[in-house]
Amino acid sequence: MAKIGNQGDGGGVDPIVFSKEQVIEVEALAAVLSKAQLANYFCIAESTFRAIEKRQPEVDSAYRRGRANQIANMGQNLVELAQTGNVTANIFYLKTQGGWRETDNDVSSQPINISIVNPTE
Repeated sequence: MAKIGNQGDGGGVDPIVFSKEQVIEVEALAAVLSKAQLANYFCIAESTFRAIEKRQPEVDSAYRRGRANQIANMGQNLVELAQTGNVTANIFYLKTQGGWRETDNDVSSQPINISIVNPTE
């Protein structure tokens, strides 16, 4: 039987389309999974996941929204820890958000002289 049409016409596998439920899953899982891990979760190749994002902008938006929401939550937790006196949280926050940095010329690396004075004299 002779082939009908030109090469590339018809045939092949239909592209994967995510359902509304799967888009919701993408948003929820984006907080903890990379795009490669999401592709594994949905049992598809990463290139297929990225192709779905191009065909369905709502998938890309869900991924970005999920990541942004988690970053906002973690940032709020960090601020709360810093405000309650967690020194590590304070230092991390100031380095990442306040532009603080450690250098070799840091004052803390300089020798400190302490003189003890007898208050009764």
